[in-house]
Amino acid sequence: MARVFNFGAGPAVLPEETLLQAQKELLDFNGSGMSVLECSHRGKEYAAVHDECIANLKKLLNISDDYAVLFLQGGASTQFAMVPMNLLANGQTADYMNSGAWGSKAIKEAKLIGKVNVAADCGKEIPTRVPSDREMKLTPGAAYVHITSNETISGAQYKSFPKVDAPLVCDMSSDFMSRPFDVNQFGLIYAGAQKNLGPAGVALVIIRKDLAERVPANTPTMFKYKTHIEENSLYNTPPCFAIYMITLVTRWIMKMGIETLYRQNREKAQKIYDVLDSSRFYKATAVKECRSDMNITFRLPSEQLEELFVKEASAQKMKQLKGHRSVGGIRASIYNAFPVKGIDALVSFMKEFEKKNG
Repeated sequence: MARVFNFGAGPAVLPEETLLQAQKELLDFNGSGMSVLECSHRGKEYAAVHDECIANLKKLLNISDDYAVLFLQGGASTQFAMVPMNLLANGQTADYMNSGAWGSKAIKEAKLIGKVNVAADCGKEIPTRVPSDREMKLTPGAAYVHITSNETISGAQYKSFPKVDAPLVCDMSSDFMSRPFDVNQFGLIYAGAQKNLGPAGVALVIIRKDLAERVPANTPTMFKYKTHIEENSLYNTPPCFAIYMITLVTRWIMKMGIETLYRQNREKAQKIYDVLDSSRFYKATAVKECRSDMNITFRLPSEQLEELFVKEASAQKMKQLKGHRSVGGIRASIYNAFPVKGIDALVSFMKEFEKKNG
C-alpha cells in the first residue's frame, strides 16, 4: 500500500496510528464480538468511548464544569442556524465579523433568524485577511459576537481573538486543536470534526451552560443545545463511529501535546511561506499578518500553470492541492496530522516547478 501526501481541506489527513487502531478494532471492539459500528449507543461498550472522548477534550483544553461538550450532527453548517436559534432573542442584535466565505455563510443563515449587524467586513478583499479590533463596529448589548477563526478557503486566520463584552461565538472548524487557547474567552465554540479531529459526520460544540438557557420555548427539540446538554449528546443516536475516531485522535493529541503540535504547525507552514516569499513566480493570497497555519493559499502566473502544477504534483503523490472551486489557485491544507516529510516534498516540488516554468 502506498500512502500519498493528502493536502485535502477536509475530510483531511488523520494520524496514521489512529487509522491502524480503528482497523485493528473494526471487527471486534474491546472483546465485545461486535464492531463499534454495530454497538448500541446505549450500551456499555460505546458509553466508555463517549465518556472518554468528552474527558479527553476537557483535559486537553482545561474545560471547566461551566461548559458542556456536545457532539451534534449536520456539520458546522447547521451551527450557522442553531447559534442564533438559541442565543438571539427577539429585539436583540447579533454582531458578526465577515472574514470570508464561511463567515458570509454564517451571516446569511443568522439573518433568517433575527437581526444581524455586520460589525466588520473584509470578506471579499484580496489579499485576504481577518478584521482588526479597531475596525469593529459593535452593538451595545449585543446578544453575541461571531467570528470565524480560520477561513479554510482564503487561508486567513485570527492570530489572537478579539476581546468583546458580549459572549464570543467562534466557528473554529479548520484550526481547532491546532494551537492552545483559553476556552473561557468564548461563550460558544463549534467545529466540524473533519479537519483536525476525525472524520466527517459530527460537529463538536463547547457551550457555556448558562447561554443554553436563553433558548426560546418554541425552538424545535433537536435544535436546542439544552436538549443535548441534558441528554449528554444521546437524545438521539449519535454518530458513534465518528466520535470513536475523535477519541482515538484526542489520545494521539494528548500524547503529542498541543504546544508541540502548534510549534510543528507553525514550522510546517513557514517552510512553504518561505518559498512563496522568496519567489516572483508564486504569490501568497493572504495578508502576511493573517496567514493561516492550516491552509496555505497561493497563485501562479496563470490558470494553465496552476492546472499543470496540480497535475504534476499529483503524479508525485501529492494530492488535493487544487484551490477551492470558488477562488481557484492552489491550497495546501496541512493539519495536525500532516507529516513534515510531505511539506519537504512539496517545497522541493515547488522549487523545481518554478525552475522549469518560471
